[in-house]
Amino acid sequence: MATSVASGSGQLHFQEAFFRGHGSRRAYSVRNLAVPLCMQKELSWCRGVSKGLRINKINYFHPHIKEDCKQSRAVIRSYLRESHNKYFDFAVIGSGVAGLRYALEVAKLGTVAVITKAEPHESNTNYAQGGVSAVLCPSDSVESHMRDTIVAGAYLCDEETVRVVCTEGPERIRELIAMGASFDHGEDGNLHLAREGGHSHCRIVHAADMTGREIERALLEAVRKDPNIFVFEHHFAIDLLTSQDGSDTVCLGVDTLNTETQEVVRFISKATLLASGGAGHIYPNTTNPQVATGDGIAMAHRADAVISNMEFVQFHPTALADEGLPVKPKEARQNAFLITEAVRGDGGILYNLDMERFMPMYDERAELAPRDVVARSIDDQLKKRNEKYVLLDISHKPQEKILSHFPNIAAECLKHGLDITRQPIPVVPAAHYMCGGVRAGLQGETNVRGLYVAGEVACTGLHGANRLASNSLLEALVFARRAVQPSIDHMKSSRVDRGASHSWARPTMPKSLGKTVLSNISRKTREVRRELQSIMWKYVGIVRSTTRLQTAEMRIGELELEWETYLFQHGWEPTMVGLEACEMRNLFCCAKIVLSSALARHESRGLHYMVDYPHVEESLRLPTIIFPSSPVSSSWSSRQLHR
Repeated sequence: MATSVASGSGQLHFQEAFFRGHGSRRAYSVRNLAVPLCMQKELSWCRGVSKGLRINKINYFHPHIKEDCKQSRAVIRSYLRESHNKYFDFAVIGSGVAGLRYALEVAKLGTVAVITKAEPHESNTNYAQGGVSAVLCPSDSVESHMRDTIVAGAYLCDEETVRVVCTEGPERIRELIAMGASFDHGEDGNLHLAREGGHSHCRIVHAADMTGREIERALLEAVRKDPNIFVFEHHFAIDLLTSQDGSDTVCLGVDTLNTETQEVVRFISKATLLASGGAGHIYPNTTNPQVATGDGIAMAHRADAVISNMEFVQFHPTALADEGLPVKPKEARQNAFLITEAVRGDGGILYNLDMERFMPMYDERAELAPRDVVARSIDDQLKKRNEKYVLLDISHKPQEKILSHFPNIAAECLKHGLDITRQPIPVVPAAHYMCGGVRAGLQGETNVRGLYVAGEVACTGLHGANRLASNSLLEALVFARRAVQPSIDHMKSSRVDRGASHSWARPTMPKSLGKTVLSNISRKTREVRRELQSIMWKYVGIVRSTTRLQTAEMRIGELELEWETYLFQHGWEPTMVGLEACEMRNLFCCAKIVLSSALARHESRGLHYMVDYPHVEESLRLPTIIFPSSPVSSSWSSRQLHR
């Protein structure tokens, strides 16, 4: 089947960048999205991206003109007084481990804006319980970590990326410790290394069951002390600011909405790092915080960035099932409480409600099987037995060990009348991590010049079809660090033109619509959001089929049209912005990309399980690629506002 690529220089550029001189161009076309699956194995993950990254002169940033660093900082500090336009050397979208680690490095050579949607600590990093995987034990090896990663990733991982991450991981851990991060140590004084599902060795560095929180604390403390880093809280990123330089798309900054003042703030930057996390809230039950609405992936897609492997949504097998708690929470949680993989790694056993152990029936690795296997096994038990949760029991372990390793989990359960040292924990799968995202090279570079990515928003090739436990923080640390030098090089060869801020139409606030209309739009948007999440869970969940995916495609298309029609009939303009509406357009955008990717993969691999294609097909051991949609026929969610 011929590749269907929407007209326009950006789309033609992508095809040339990824496929020039590399054989056939077989693709699965879905509406306005073309999903090629024909990249030859010898084409490395990063080389395909890098072909499109040439440094040419563009209108707003002028290469090869260097400024005195002190003078540049003084000028940019004066720009900060402008409430609606701000100028920085680097813009970082997201305040998790990837964004903060990158900011601390590039701040050595320029000014940095860290743009965060809520409070700086409100990120997926802060909710990461388990730890960071790294080869720090003499009996372990890089080769062993690589093998575990590739096996868990169902052999879809990029081997070069896997080697880089597993090799550089230990040094990134040492850097965190040097910055003040405190991890658990054993009685021998060495780091205590835990083991989790899919790992052949103990290699998980952790801070009890609150590792992400400790890493975030150490990084935020360092960021607050750095005079070159400016943190902008409660600034929701609306759209990347891009221009065309011939066939190249170039990123020049980002438009944001200050959700406290309800004003649009435009950031012009020489280099931009997208580190905005995942899209867990396309599903009703997720371990992700409220901010994880796929903003970065959707913005990048609208900015002509290539997206990859979005069908691989990881459902964590064990989120706390509130229905099974002795004392139910008074209010529904905004995000599910995670029961870390480390509980099973420490000997936790899964039972159905008749206290029958079931994992050995599904996989010889039992509870230590990779997450995709465990999640599908639990899902199968729930459907066969018509039950709403299963039980995870760690009570056979010494009480002191349980409380020292899992104090946060123990405290949360005890609040609801459950003592995990005596009773099993009710658990259920929940959307947890996007293995796909914005396609990145080995330096975090994308096909959009000046745009770099790191963390969950990126698809580096490390995770393949399923992420190995505790590889996410590791990947974020490694790629945040690797994106530093190319970002600095790009920054040094560019200078800010203050006139650039007037080159795009500015988003507008919908105040003119009046309180009653805005209240009705808000109510409608919340209803539509719940309906979208319900469709995704019912039809695009842990187990899928072509018929169910096609049903979801039809229903989501109808739902999006209904919502957009409602908005525009009530006076909403395409350039208007509001937090709920912009999150909704991002959720629609990400849901459609996940759905299109899932329909394109006619096999079962890793996290993508299809009942009508139940086996792995070696000929399809290739990444899924999503090209941008046509700006002519696309919906509001797929277009940049300034277009």
